[in-house]
Amino acid sequence: MPGRGGHGKITLAAVAVVLAWLIVGAVAGPFSGRLGEVATNDNASFLPADAEATRAQELAGRFVDRETTPALVVYERASGITEADTRRAAADAARFAEVPGVVGPLPPPIPSEDGQALQVVVPIDDAGGERIGTVVEELRDIAGGDRDGLTVDVAGPAGLLADLIEVFSAIDGTLLVVTLCVVLVILLVVYRSPILWLFPLLAAGMSFALAAVFVYLLADADVIKLNGQAQGILTVLVFGAGTDYALLLVARYREELHRHERPWDAMRTAWKGAAPAIVASGGTVIVSLLCLLLSSLNSNRALGPVAAIGIAATLLVMLTFLPALLVLGGRWAFWPRRPRPDQADPRVEHGLWSRIAGFVARRARPVWVLTTLALAALALGVTQLGATTLGQTDLFTERTDSVAGQEVVARHYPAGTGSPATIFTRQETARQVAEVAQGVPGVAAVRPVTGERTGPPDPNAPPKVVDGTVQLEATLADPPDSDGAERAIRDLRAAVHAVPGSDAVVGGFTAINVDTSDASTRDRNVIIPVVLLVIAIILALLLRALLAPLLLIATVLLSFAATLGLCALIFRYVFDFPGVDASFPLFAFVFLVALGIDYNIFLMSRVREESARRGTRAGVLTGLAVTGGVITSAGIVLAATFSALAVLPLVVLVELGVAVAVGVLLDTVVVRSLLVPALSYDIGPKVWWPGRLSRTNGEREARHAR
Repeated sequence: MPGRGGHGKITLAAVAVVLAWLIVGAVAGPFSGRLGEVATNDNASFLPADAEATRAQELAGRFVDRETTPALVVYERASGITEADTRRAAADAARFAEVPGVVGPLPPPIPSEDGQALQVVVPIDDAGGERIGTVVEELRDIAGGDRDGLTVDVAGPAGLLADLIEVFSAIDGTLLVVTLCVVLVILLVVYRSPILWLFPLLAAGMSFALAAVFVYLLADADVIKLNGQAQGILTVLVFGAGTDYALLLVARYREELHRHERPWDAMRTAWKGAAPAIVASGGTVIVSLLCLLLSSLNSNRALGPVAAIGIAATLLVMLTFLPALLVLGGRWAFWPRRPRPDQADPRVEHGLWSRIAGFVARRARPVWVLTTLALAALALGVTQLGATTLGQTDLFTERTDSVAGQEVVARHYPAGTGSPATIFTRQETARQVAEVAQGVPGVAAVRPVTGERTGPPDPNAPPKVVDGTVQLEATLADPPDSDGAERAIRDLRAAVHAVPGSDAVVGGFTAINVDTSDASTRDRNVIIPVVLLVIAIILALLLRALLAPLLLIATVLLSFAATLGLCALIFRYVFDFPGVDASFPLFAFVFLVALGIDYNIFLMSRVREESARRGTRAGVLTGLAVTGGVITSAGIVLAATFSALAVLPLVVLVELGVAVAVGVLLDTVVVRSLLVPALSYDIGPKVWWPGRLSRTNGEREARHAR
């Protein structure tokens, strides 16, 4: 133990560490509110380079002076459009053309066949999502609100993008505040101390600030791409995982304060005991997230590094800044329940988790068999999980202007109006390709793109030819983001590709969705096995065994399947969601498996430590008793922070937040508390096979049995 001089040096060192981090926080803090400045939400930019829709985009750029994204301003009157309505729409169109960013002049309003609607197509210069959002807001201001029974909405791809930008603009403020409040309330309940909650929360905030500055700089330099989805996940992930790591370190520190007089000695022992598990846990999450770099979608590849940076920053802060804060706080940080030296923690021997450990010891085999069957039964709900690409009307939890406008278009026009499929083919096969395309079910009309893009289309105008290539536009009968439109695109591609010598390429808004869905399926099949292999290797190195890692992975996979099954029932019968996005299973897997294995790492690393001293079965019971409370608290914190995603009115983020919350609770309450301890207790020393501990503990327990 250090003397007075040594204790003073230790205190100065802790003060220096805290001051250094506070300086870092002062520099990095402002960047946490600036991530929206470098975020992009252009879905087309997420496509793989070799996707057919990507090639179509490249070809489309040759046919226009400037690439555009269309906004559809739709006017509807159920009793029939009047002359005054037509004059108003024409006057609005003239004003739309004067808005900076709108590519004019604009064609006159297009009446619907039933005479109940008018539509103005407004092409907007494709100069980035934020610029498009600004232009759409100006269009909405010009068009004004509903008047005397005439409804006005701005829809189309540009309207949808503007609504998405508005949603993601809430991430910097609303989501951060909600997450902070959730973590604060839970820490107050867990610690029941007016002081201690401040240390984990301050450290989590420092982690987020540090992560934000790196993400901002890398995104600003175009090294990584940041989108609103990754931005939201970064916030809840850093605060959730950071609080988890803090809870584990604080719990071990409290335990060691019962054994050591000086806080520094207690922290040194606690750090040595908890750091390997925290590093292994964080490393598992980081490596699993970096596996997303294998994705063919830029959106997935963006999420991997962004979230991994968040976890790396969290590890650094929680293993340096937080220990220094706790050392300075000493025992007073735990007031009014200050741990006293030379006393055993009564919660270990007489607490709830000690009783649960005793129950597991008495009923080990029935416990793991019944929990396995229960999780398998929940997994049957996966049959209700309808994986699809969520349509525009299904994307938001609230009814936005773009959703209302798309509903009007679907009622009165071919639903694909304003977002046609684009077909590029050789000039000599253009007529044949157009005839074939017109015969595809779900295609309402096909016309060539001519040199004149304003005014009503002239069926007799010659097509525009660029480098021997002609562009056709196919208007779809179904809404461009519907399952019917996606089927039409697949059928259209098959039909035009079969025309000899056409070299046909099909793109457009719906084609982007189709290629994104296909890429998501490919990513699932590639990334999930890689993640499992990486986790198995990390667990084998940490536990120095092969059987235990395989069992842990099997239990987490079972928990993942049960989570998907339960979520499918919740999404369908509670939230009435139409399905899940194609990217949902992969994101849910990466987060649930990587984060779910964390709790098993926390448990089994302590079990192995205790097994080396007491024997495997006694080590299982002791490990469960001493880690039960902190791991359960950590799981509740992580579940609650991911639940904060529900404040954003986007179905895909609500679904991901619910899935992680449900999965984490299943992992902490069922898998880690009952299934894994009961299975390990039943197997005994062989769980460490082929490591040395399996032999030494086996011999020890055999002697006790005799």
